[in-house]
Amino acid sequence: MSEPWYAYLMYGVFQYSYYYPLFMAYVWGTGAMIYFLRWEWRSSRELPVLREYPLVSIIVPCLNEEGQIAETISHLMRQRYPDFEVIVVDDGSSDRTGAILDGLVERFERLRVIHHAQNQGKAMALRAGALAARSDYLVTIDGDALLDENAVTWMMRHLVDGSRVGAVTGNPRIRNRSTMLGKVQVGEFSAIVGIIKRAQRVYGRVFTVSGVIAAFRKTALHRVGYWTTDMVTDDIDVSWKLQMDHWEIRYEPNALCWILMPETLRGLWRQRLRWAQGGAEVALRYARRLCSWRRRRMWIVFAEFVASTVWAYCFILIVLLWALGQLVILSQPLQVESLIPEASGAILSLTTLLQFGIGLFIDHRYDRAADARIYYWTIWYPMAYFLLAMLTTVVGLPRAIVKKRGQLAVWISPDRGVRS
Repeated sequence: MSEPWYAYLMYGVFQYSYYYPLFMAYVWGTGAMIYFLRWEWRSSRELPVLREYPLVSIIVPCLNEEGQIAETISHLMRQRYPDFEVIVVDDGSSDRTGAILDGLVERFERLRVIHHAQNQGKAMALRAGALAARSDYLVTIDGDALLDENAVTWMMRHLVDGSRVGAVTGNPRIRNRSTMLGKVQVGEFSAIVGIIKRAQRVYGRVFTVSGVIAAFRKTALHRVGYWTTDMVTDDIDVSWKLQMDHWEIRYEPNALCWILMPETLRGLWRQRLRWAQGGAEVALRYARRLCSWRRRRMWIVFAEFVASTVWAYCFILIVLLWALGQLVILSQPLQVESLIPEASGAILSLTTLLQFGIGLFIDHRYDRAADARIYYWTIWYPMAYFLLAMLTTVVGLPRAIVKKRGQLAVWISPDRGVRS
């Protein structure tokens, strides 16, 4: 007697749920090692000497940053790059951010401030800063980030030497590490974010620049219409727009930026849900345009998104079947005995640890705190973050589908974690 059709379907679901993260771990890990051996292994970390040092405009959009903005601006003024200006766009803050910025203008002659009467969203704030900038080279950071004093020089190396380079994404590093969530995120930014950026750079296109630290060529932004104001993730959207217009995006691991990240489950959920929804919005909006052969280099990035989304729905189906099986008796093909992996799960766990080891090994040269002490905390990653990625993807896709186009994407103050 032949098996019912759903037996073959469920076999595929089970196999895909296991092999997809395993396969991608080796793809990303191999790509990161290729990048490391080609561009990082023998490269010097001494500050590069550029053939020219054109004016750079550093744009800082902010909302309700009274506790961080003075520290952020003070760090910016320590840049070793010789010619720069700082433009801060206060996007309708309801706290003392505006007053603090007005006081800072009197202290720093390089500083200019733009005040919005109401919250119009980060993309609109970035647009305002770009249009006010006196330079064709823009560096954008968040209002609670601390930019390394050499970061601008490292990113400008690519923009000065590469006429087709439209953007450079930097290397964000977690600075609040007093909780388990903070420590795990240090490992995540090395073993997941950093490794994926390196691997995607190897095969030609990146999914997104880092929203907290990136550099742009203004002429490239002007060609694609700057940041889109109705997308919840302006960084993902502008990355796709630039690359679909055939601009190159590069990754610069020496461009360090120290950032605050959520250290509560609620804050982490809101952040990752926004990321998931934003990625889905971008993929849905530009899917048709990807049918062109001229945009074939974006296919692999789009395929990664589709594959990860399918994995999330396969995984949630397995969880639901397991829960239903606790209440009623299911037919054999639908039975899920346990969510705790056995031998196959051990291989996946070892692969994850190997991936984290590679990431921490590479990033240790930039962040000395990314060492064995952080590696210990990564044992929690598969359980916590695979589950989080699955849930946010499952929730984020429907939100992206029903979201109305043209609706201004305003922002709210994020969870900045516990600072020790």
